[in-house]
Amino acid sequence: MSERAAQDWPQLFASLADSSRDPRLRAYYGAGCVAADTPLQDVPLVALDVETTGLDPREHAIVSLGLVPLSLQRIRCSEARYWVVKPTGELNAESVTFHHITHSDIRHAPRLASVLDELLEALAGKVVVAHYRNIERSFLDQAVRQHLGEGLIFPIIDTMELEARLHPKRTVSWWDRLRGREPTSIRLADSRLRYGLPLYSAHHALTDALACGELLQAQVARHCPAHTPVGELWS
Repeated sequence: MSERAAQDWPQLFASLADSSRDPRLRAYYGAGCVAADTPLQDVPLVALDVETTGLDPREHAIVSLGLVPLSLQRIRCSEARYWVVKPTGELNAESVTFHHITHSDIRHAPRLASVLDELLEALAGKVVVAHYRNIERSFLDQAVRQHLGEGLIFPIIDTMELEARLHPKRTVSWWDRLRGREPTSIRLADSRLRYGLPLYSAHHALTDALACGELLQAQVARHCPAHTPVGELWS
């Protein structure tokens, strides 16, 4: 699993702590980021999942967020957080069938702006773990831009990317398909099954965050030593 990312996250955080205008973002970046050579076993981690009204952060919005702090040895469920928030746009029937958050659920829900303080405090100083980083990174960046006038960026260990590295030849030929061989899926539930992890109900932000954190623990236990530098896994 050795693909070292080029981004110098501690340096970037230090620069953003000086240049950010909003005090909440200054505090978030001011909490710093571990160095790339920090062993995974020493890295404070937080698994994060967001559910949205669609897949385009320019047109759709966040409806729920779940996060679970963890280490390679422990899942800190007592410190988990979950929010349902009122999106800036309308719910649509297709997204409701996935996350099951309805109009009645969001009728009295707060706007994301009102939970940003808690969210940023929960993320401060930690490396995020997510399954398919584009969703969490792009939707949170867009949401923070809307509410605070400047974006949010953070390092992520992407458990989907780690599975992609382990299974680079995921497609199968037509002949193999005829013989009953299926392509290797790197979706969250299918990835968990390869490690003997139980199935959870999908598309609930808190449950998916927990599932992602457990998947990372299993990936590290099977494929790389705990002293692996975090810089080999994050992006």
